[in-house]
Amino acid sequence: MHHNALNDPFDAAQPLVDAPHSHSHQPATAGPLAEVQRDFEARQAPAFRGMEHFHEAGHACTGRDCNHASHQADRPAASANNLLSRVVENAVMRAIFPDDMERRAFLGVVGRGTAAAVIGSMFDFGTAQSMAAEPVKNIEKKDLSVGFIPITCATPIIMAEPMGFYAKHGLNVKVRKAAGWAVVRDWAVNKEVDAAHMLSPMPLALTLGAGSPAVPFFMPAVENINGQAITLALKHKNVKGPKDMKGFRFCVPFTYSMHNYLLRYYLAEGGLHPDKDVQIRIVPPPEMVANLKADNVDGYLAPDPFNQRAVYENVGFLFKLTKELWEGHPCCAFAISKEFTEKNPNTFKALFRSIVDATHFAADPKNRKDIAKAISPTNYLNQPQIVLEQVLTGRYADGLGGIQNVPDRIGFDPFPWHSMAMWILSQMKRWKHVEGELDYAKIAQQVYLAAECDKVMAELGYKARGATSKKHIIMGREFDPAKVAEYAKSFPISNL
Repeated sequence: MHHNALNDPFDAAQPLVDAPHSHSHQPATAGPLAEVQRDFEARQAPAFRGMEHFHEAGHACTGRDCNHASHQADRPAASANNLLSRVVENAVMRAIFPDDMERRAFLGVVGRGTAAAVIGSMFDFGTAQSMAAEPVKNIEKKDLSVGFIPITCATPIIMAEPMGFYAKHGLNVKVRKAAGWAVVRDWAVNKEVDAAHMLSPMPLALTLGAGSPAVPFFMPAVENINGQAITLALKHKNVKGPKDMKGFRFCVPFTYSMHNYLLRYYLAEGGLHPDKDVQIRIVPPPEMVANLKADNVDGYLAPDPFNQRAVYENVGFLFKLTKELWEGHPCCAFAISKEFTEKNPNTFKALFRSIVDATHFAADPKNRKDIAKAISPTNYLNQPQIVLEQVLTGRYADGLGGIQNVPDRIGFDPFPWHSMAMWILSQMKRWKHVEGELDYAKIAQQVYLAAECDKVMAELGYKARGATSKKHIIMGREFDPAKVAEYAKSFPISNL
């Protein structure tokens, strides 16, 4: 994700292009995060659980269930407009200085104020911002309902309501919370909502008629990348890998989910057949921690905040982040029926822009604490803010007494690579979740709107991708979308 495009373009110290970075898994002992670290370390003591959250001045805390719903700050409402100004300024500066070192050198010579004045005299930022901010015209339906599951993967769809991204694009959207994925799917198919937060395999399954009658659906944008984990019960703290998991009872949120396919892939790579050597049950995410606590399951591969919530409840630990299996894998997405887009093309365009805008805002780590505050209330995720902050900032207690620092534990990138769809289809084929021969590329292009997303990203001033497919590395093995049929049949453990 090119979140540096949201940095200050007139600050020579801030890059406008992404630079390689590394992630430390060691506790930090000094610096500006020291106080936060002490809070997390204190979290390891049972007496501290339920008290590790922060308040506005004068707020009376009611205990561990306090979720700040009654004292949300007004500040986030302006976030969409602030983002727009920064995006326009960045787009202009990147056009003038394609080489970021040249931009920095220029700023070093003339200074911030002079640079802003000179460039402002040549380019009307205000007009550009007005043009970029102008809502889509002739919106057919402004009042919309969008279904979601209360997980951090839904961050862009949820935060776009309280933080003003839907309103910025001329829409009045109410997000509607569902208990599980089958409910969201049925709402979307039965037109009880206009669009939905779905798992990235779901629009493919819906279009193919896997698990339900076939209904053509589009996936215009990914919501999040990474952001999941394998969580195990504390009694399994000595488990090292799949060889120690034979006979385990796992749960995942839905059959057609990255959680299911990544768990199956991980177990099979370790020599276990996921349909013979373990049990994999379908459990709605909000029920997973309770099932772990009741010893109904040994673990789960699940979305957050329910991995971190297991730590918070002192019933589980984070065994493995899914980014360790596939760095940058897709998880959840914005989905909408083909019928809706054809009947309401301008509404769809405005909604598409809203989601892409919100996703880019969420990509910037500097915005994550504000986002955690915005989405923590009862009507959204209904979670302690500290739990969401640990997920979104990547600084978290692991459940075994350690403090981990993984800034890209979750990321946000809207681009729906066709190659991601083809990998998902290969796993649906591998486990016989679809029958017959598949035209992988055709289905991917039909459902994942990569070219359309590229266009919207460019219109909003974000960096477009150009290509729609690329190779991916999953657990050290290369996936080449040009050879997907062979790949699907290449696994020694499968149901083919």
